[in-house]
Amino acid sequence: MPEGPEIRRAADRIARVLEGQEVESISFGLSRLKRYGRRLRGARVLEVETRGKAMLTHFDNGLSIYSHNQLYGVWSVVKRGELPNSKRSLRLALHTATHSALLYSASDISVWPTEELPQHPFLARIGPDILNAALDWRQVAQRLHMGAFRGRRLSAIYLDQGFLAGIGNYLRTEILFDAAIHPDWRPADLTRGETGRLARSTLAISRHSYETGGITLPKRLASRLEKDGLPREQRRFYAFGRTHHPCFRCGSEIQRREMNSRRIYWCPSCQEAP
Repeated sequence: MPEGPEIRRAADRIARVLEGQEVESISFGLSRLKRYGRRLRGARVLEVETRGKAMLTHFDNGLSIYSHNQLYGVWSVVKRGELPNSKRSLRLALHTATHSALLYSASDISVWPTEELPQHPFLARIGPDILNAALDWRQVAQRLHMGAFRGRRLSAIYLDQGFLAGIGNYLRTEILFDAAIHPDWRPADLTRGETGRLARSTLAISRHSYETGGITLPKRLASRLEKDGLPREQRRFYAFGRTHHPCFRCGSEIQRREMNSRRIYWCPSCQEAP
C-alpha cells in the first residue's frame, strides 16, 4: 500500500496540472458517483491536499473528492487525449484543457461538501499528517505518551493512523531502526532521551522518504550502493525487506517476523529487545 510520502508525491504531480484549472470533463468508474459528474464539470480546482494516505481534491463550487488508494490504487498524470497502457479499471478521470489525472483500481472514493470533510469516517479519526510541516518532534513525543498509545507496543502504534497519519509498513520498520529501538518496546518503557530520538527519527525518515521518492538510506550510502551495482530494491532501506542480509551499521543479520499481521524487520544488535 502506498504510504504518506508516495501519496504526497502523487498529489504534487496532480496539483501541477490541476490546481487553478477548470475541469472540462470528469468521469467516475463507480456507478454510485456518476451523478456528481455534472456538478463538478466546469468547476475549478482550488487545491490538491493529502491527509496521511488520503487525497483531497477541492473545487471552487464547495465540493471535494476524497480518495484513498488502498492496496492497489495508482494515479497517473498524462497529456489530454493520452491514456496509459493499463489493464486496470479506471475509477476517476479529471480532464483539463491540457492534461488528465487518472486514478486506477481504487474503490474508496467519495464526493463531499468541503465543509463536511471533518465528519468523514476516516478523516475524523486520524492523527496529524506525518508530512505536515507544522508538526515537530516534541508533538510526536507527546503523542507517544498519550494514554491511548503509551502502553502499547511500538509495532502496533506505528501502524495506527490515529497516532500519526501516513505511516505504513516500510516506514514503521525504518523509523524504529533509525532510532535503534526494538519494535516490542512500549513508549512507557522508553527513557526521555529514547523518546526524543524516536520522535526525531519519525519525522526525519518520513520526510527523507518523501524527498527521495521512497529511499530511507542516507544519500551518500544509497549512492555508493548504486555505484556498487545493487538494484534499487536492495539500496532503498536500512532493514525493510532485507531478511538475513547484513545490517549496514553493524553487520548483524536483519531479522523478520509477523507483527500485527504485517511483516516487520529489525537488527538484533542495533535494536535491543526488551
